[in-house]
Amino acid sequence: MATLEASFVVSYKPRQSYTSLSVRLCVSGIENLPCELQRNFQLMRELDQRTEDKKAEIDILAAEYISTVKTLSPEQRVERLQKIQTAYSKCKEYSDDKVQLAMQTYEMVDKHIRRLDADLARFEADLKDKMEGSDFESSGGRGLKKGRGQKEKRGSRGRGRRTSEEDTPKKKKHKGGSEFTDTILSVHPSDVLDMPVDPNEPTYCLCHQVSYGEMIGCDNPDCPIEWFHFACVDLTTKPKGKWFCPRCVQERRKKK
Repeated sequence: MATLEASFVVSYKPRQSYTSLSVRLCVSGIENLPCELQRNFQLMRELDQRTEDKKAEIDILAAEYISTVKTLSPEQRVERLQKIQTAYSKCKEYSDDKVQLAMQTYEMVDKHIRRLDADLARFEADLKDKMEGSDFESSGGRGLKKGRGQKEKRGSRGRGRRTSEEDTPKKKKHKGGSEFTDTILSVHPSDVLDMPVDPNEPTYCLCHQVSYGEMIGCDNPDCPIEWFHFACVDLTTKPKGKWFCPRCVQERRKKK
């Protein structure tokens, strides 16, 4: 730790070293992710194998019970049935462990994604400050550069940017486009890292994936999906006028 601090002080340059340090820390933070994922997947495979072995044991116990049930005493019948029930309980335990492990894996990946989002927010904020400082020092072109910066700010890509200004189904979490980016840039980095992980992030579009990139909303108020990724509906830019998703277009044709 002392070596890192000493290196940071010696090589410090305003803004630039902070950005490079953030990138290095960001990369080092995800280096162990593949190993952790491999370990969890291996554990899930082992749980699968244990479950299959236990199912085979249940089949044998059930077959033995059926073939000998007429010759067994009441006490023996109860004992055999208890063995089968115990084996079933063990299968359920393995399945529950696998589900729990899968959820932990999801949350682990989601936390890394959020950490990358926070590092990206710091990087963008640092870049924005450097650009504003450069604009301030330059002569004659400040107004032009500032206007360009504002335009870039309005068009910055947040995670899940929408093509409409109206609220989306994810309003409780964030609004799309520049508002979301502005919010991130105004929040302290540690606050972003402390954001709670949502394992039940809603899905959209025909692909049933989470919100990302550029999206467009269907103008049918009764559309069950509402939001679609540009690539999934063969769009590169927002069309003029109203837009209806392929599903709603088919429904409208059927009604005619």
